[in-house]
Amino acid sequence: MSNKYNTANVEEWAPTLRAGSEILLSGVVYTARDAAHKRINALLDEGKPLPFDLKNATVYYAGPTPEKEGMPIGSCGPTTSTRMDVFSPRFLDLGLKCMIGKGNRGQEVIDAIIRNKAVYLCAIGGAGALAARCVKKLDVIAFEDLGCESVKRLEIEDFPLYVGIDCAGGSLFAAK
Repeated sequence: MSNKYNTANVEEWAPTLRAGSEILLSGVVYTARDAAHKRINALLDEGKPLPFDLKNATVYYAGPTPEKEGMPIGSCGPTTSTRMDVFSPRFLDLGLKCMIGKGNRGQEVIDAIIRNKAVYLCAIGGAGALAARCVKKLDVIAFEDLGCESVKRLEIEDFPLYVGIDCAGGSLFAAK
């Protein structure tokens, strides 16, 4: 893989990617799973500040395990993305540009990806220990009471990913 991208300029490169492409991603990503998505959605409903700015953000659907000795994180594999589908169109319409997870997405999410020139990237399921090697720093930034499902700010380097759904609606999951 030689296509390297940084989350700092996701709004520039997200529209250029095509389904099936392999990339290496570096920069800041935020972990958020089901429980965190529910709370972020509630904060939006209440007009309260969010734990991170959705504009041009990258969210990784993961619930990392506690750190291992000498590492900032334990296992850090992706969770099934469809569980976040109920929230994703709203978050995308508010500026989210990149989602990382595993598995296909529903049509409403695909439509929101297209509408917002965003991208859905896939991490390899079952390779959480390998993914953890790409994490250079971790800070819990919200909902600490959720444990592994708290929102974390990760700094990653050369995280190997596949483009699952591109901004034109191309899909790694489409039947050939």
